[in-house]
Amino acid sequence: MASPQRMIVTGAAQGIGRAVALRLAAHGVHLAVWDVQRNGVEETAKLCREKGATSRAFTVDAGDADAIEAAVANFERDWGKPDGLVNNAGIQTWKPLLEVTEDEWDRVIRTNLKGCFLCTQAAAMHMKEHGSGSIVNIGSGCNKVPFPNLVAYTASKGGIEMLTKVAAVELGPLGIRVNCIAPGAIEIERTRLENGSYADAWGSITPLGRVGLPVDVGRAVAFLASADSSFISGQTIWVDGGVFTQATWPYRHQREDEVPATPADTVSAGIPT
Repeated sequence: MASPQRMIVTGAAQGIGRAVALRLAAHGVHLAVWDVQRNGVEETAKLCREKGATSRAFTVDAGDADAIEAAVANFERDWGKPDGLVNNAGIQTWKPLLEVTEDEWDRVIRTNLKGCFLCTQAAAMHMKEHGSGSIVNIGSGCNKVPFPNLVAYTASKGGIEMLTKVAAVELGPLGIRVNCIAPGAIEIERTRLENGSYADAWGSITPLGRVGLPVDVGRAVAFLASADSSFISGQTIWVDGGVFTQATWPYRHQREDEVPATPADTVSAGIPT
């Protein structure tokens, strides 16, 4: 990674956002970490500084255009124009489709999808003036498959993937790359609350045999933010251990002697296929 870079990470108070910030801090990046959770984001900035990075915390609502513009202006005043942005801010409402209220829908879309749009637009307006930049949007496994009881979240993350593609096409001529990372099952405080056996449950169905960790996402973000990915734009990188690549396959857990005959076997046995 070229150093020093100047980057913004949203939703950085905990979980994946904090891990991303710490991974970037290890590369000597100047970091502005944003979140609505003041105490959490200040702790993230402190941890980044302990790694030797320059870091400042900002209490920013990702769905508030005025707050975003003010934070970007403060960033430019202190460090110059941003080189990179990680759109990680996100929330979810866990309810069946028929029980989600309009307010709950609006809140999730406002933070996740509108927030990604507003932050991308604000940062890119500054990036274009020096003709370069990297924006990384954090999607989800529900970019590809529907997540039951997470209709607003799934809709927002699918929207983020398409926003990524449009932004990559429009901002590419300005020297700005835009990519999406779609994490699979990542063990963080929130997901452990969903299921006390979260790591075992997801690790058992993941081809690589384990659950993901926040640092796995951080490594991928650091790559996409760096010059090593200078010809990559408009892509979704799956950080999921292969779990959302595999199809549902009914024979996966059967013993070899229980698997039905292959076409070659049926032909040799004189059975029509």
